[in-house]
Amino acid sequence: MRFSGKIFFFKEHSLRTRLSFLLLFLVVCSLGASDSLRVATYNLENYLIMDRRVEGKWRPEYPKPEIEKAAVRRAICSANPDILAVQEIGGASFLRELQKDLKRDGICFPHVVELKAADSTRRVAFLSKVPFKDIIHHTDLDFKYFENRQTVRRGMLEVLVQPAKGFEVSIFLVHLKSRMTVLKEDPNAEKQRVREAEACRNRIIERTRGKRPYYIILGDFNDDPDSATYRRFDHRGDYQISKLLPARDSRGEVWTYFYDRKSIYSKVDWVLASPALTPFFESAHIVDILKPNEGSDHRLVYADFILR
Repeated sequence: MRFSGKIFFFKEHSLRTRLSFLLLFLVVCSLGASDSLRVATYNLENYLIMDRRVEGKWRPEYPKPEIEKAAVRRAICSANPDILAVQEIGGASFLRELQKDLKRDGICFPHVVELKAADSTRRVAFLSKVPFKDIIHHTDLDFKYFENRQTVRRGMLEVLVQPAKGFEVSIFLVHLKSRMTVLKEDPNAEKQRVREAEACRNRIIERTRGKRPYYIILGDFNDDPDSATYRRFDHRGDYQISKLLPARDSRGEVWTYFYDRKSIYSKVDWVLASPALTPFFESAHIVDILKPNEGSDHRLVYADFILR
């Protein structure tokens, strides 16, 4: 037997010998391989039926145009995540459509789940290459808002996955209240959004503290990283809950949402990781292959982990 620099060769070239060696070679290579996990979040912007303007014409009860759907899929295919969290999906039929179209484009997500919460129009969902070990629908989250109690309208969807041996990771998907409101007492719905964040944060602590050290919180938070909303997920008292993973696009820009009407760029889509998981964080990126508002007014954000 001699070493050629690339592979070993045997004097006996029987089929059995070569197959046995190939199996051994693959096993040895796998021992040095690492287990990677890529998670992504993407607000699809009204992937549903609604009244909308299409090519300058008002269209009542109209689905998301095919050209916008194709752009959304290009962004997803560019990232090629293992687990994709989406917001503003219309429901099960739209989720199945997206799953089918992505498979045709070359990405297969065999595992999907949506959350049916108080907001029945714009839902959150997961598409995943990794099987779900558990799924928890948090639709009972509520909070005091002025003199009444409100529910977190889009709820919070939790899945448990095991992407690598020894790593069970809980992933929490949120889509907090937008800045649109009619209440003069709460400009930009800031108080409502913070209360929603607190309700989600408290449940995450309840689900993970002392039980599951590895977890991710991601989605559309409709607020900036210097906001009270973000601080709710950063820590409670002296307890560190999570850390925001720094994501940039190919030009070094950090915005994830473009408000065309006022030409405002902001960073409202985040991926956060628990303190125990951050040592395994490798990098985070914002997909910028599309023009602003092409397909969606948000940009896809993904993070990579190496789970050794």
